Amino acid sequence: MRREIRFNAFDMNCVGHIQQGLWTHPRDQSHRYAQLNYWMDYARRLEAGLFDGIFLADVLGINDVYGGNGDAALRGAVQVPVNDPMMLVPAMAAVTKHLSFGVTANLTYEPPFLFARRMSTLDHLTGGRIGWNIVTGYLDSAARAIGLAGQSAHDDRYDLADEYMEVIYGLLEGSWQDDAVVADRANGVYADPAKVRKIRHQGKQYSLDAMHLCEPSPQRTPVLYQAGSSTRGREFAATHAECVFVNGQKIEGVRAIVDDIGARAIAAGRFPDDIKIFMGATIVTGRTDKEAREKFEDYRSHASSEGALVHAAASLGIDFAGYDLDEPIRTAKTAAIVSNVEAMTRSAGPQWTKRKLLEQMVLGSRQVPMVGSAEKIADTLIDWVDQVGIDGFNLSRTVVPECFDDIIELVIPILQDRGLYKTAYREGTLREKLFDSPRLPARHVGARFRSVT
Repeated sequence: MRREIRFNAFDMNCVGHIQQGLWTHPRDQSHRYAQLNYWMDYARRLEAGLFDGIFLADVLGINDVYGGNGDAALRGAVQVPVNDPMMLVPAMAAVTKHLSFGVTANLTYEPPFLFARRMSTLDHLTGGRIGWNIVTGYLDSAARAIGLAGQSAHDDRYDLADEYMEVIYGLLEGSWQDDAVVADRANGVYADPAKVRKIRHQGKQYSLDAMHLCEPSPQRTPVLYQAGSSTRGREFAATHAECVFVNGQKIEGVRAIVDDIGARAIAAGRFPDDIKIFMGATIVTGRTDKEAREKFEDYRSHASSEGALVHAAASLGIDFAGYDLDEPIRTAKTAAIVSNVEAMTRSAGPQWTKRKLLEQMVLGSRQVPMVGSAEKIADTLIDWVDQVGIDGFNLSRTVVPECFDDIIELVIPILQDRGLYKTAYREGTLREKLFDSPRLPARHVGARFRSVT
């Protein structure tokens, strides 16, 4: 039986997210990012179109690798200014019933005790529709913003993340028993103290002696997303993630990542189907190829090469301002996103240049867009699912809201006609919609921290 394809809108609480420069398009509405009604309308639109969710990226710190400062990022609105994505979720949840919300949060800079409360609160307020994209950061500017000299090494950040997750699981899964809340009005007892326990942890990075402040939420632990495709990132994903976000390059490269994550999941005592894979994609479509190509050329005229280089410099850890167009890029090990460097090397070869990079960034990002009629786009998406084994797509915005309107109006009906996209939402929490279970399965590492009634 073929997989049902899932769509998340991929965005960020800012003006310029992935496709740099497209905020200058006269029809683009991303300049309204600081208006709450913009996001509420956005959520209504996505739910009416049967999108599975909205995946909200986030970054702490400014993209200041390019040229050694943040000037170009500020000029081009390259992920700055950027507001807190979590503040948007309750408002969007209030005007929807089924849409899910994946929020990115950097565990490096927030104590797990406080973060656990934020996740439980969002899970309560959304009725169990929250997911957490676990990231460890990649910008030295973020580290400096909280008083550190710079980031720790890439793999060391994942070691810290493993310990962080232990504390999070303890608080969310182990502090309150399922029946701790009795809400006994007659005797004035809301929670039974015998069924709420302190979580004690003494580790290399974190110390804790506290009970969780929140009663059990619908999912307890939010659905866990992870976006690292480096070797260490895949190891982390195989242990913790329920959904993995991969960047699309060549089919063979993505298939190798998907297969590796599945093999690592088995080694960790899990099933490959315990992890849903979402691939990042950019779509420009129309009723015909000609219409799609004209729209693409229109969008392309607003893309910013400088903005694209600013974003790429930060995520790759390489200052492209110091290179001539055809000078080979030196890809020494950096503390940035290792998988991005690996993907770029696979795509452009070991001696790639700034010119090769710019040739890929036709819409202001390294993500090469899919351009074509809705029929052609549907065929392409189905090929990716069938050949690689992915479960869905995180669709990055180009010109909003029309980019998602096009998907809803033109592409989804074709996928529905082919029996590959839902025609109505299922009931339940986000985890129930994905895995038919409201809680982490017993074979997930987080379940080992579960309180025994």
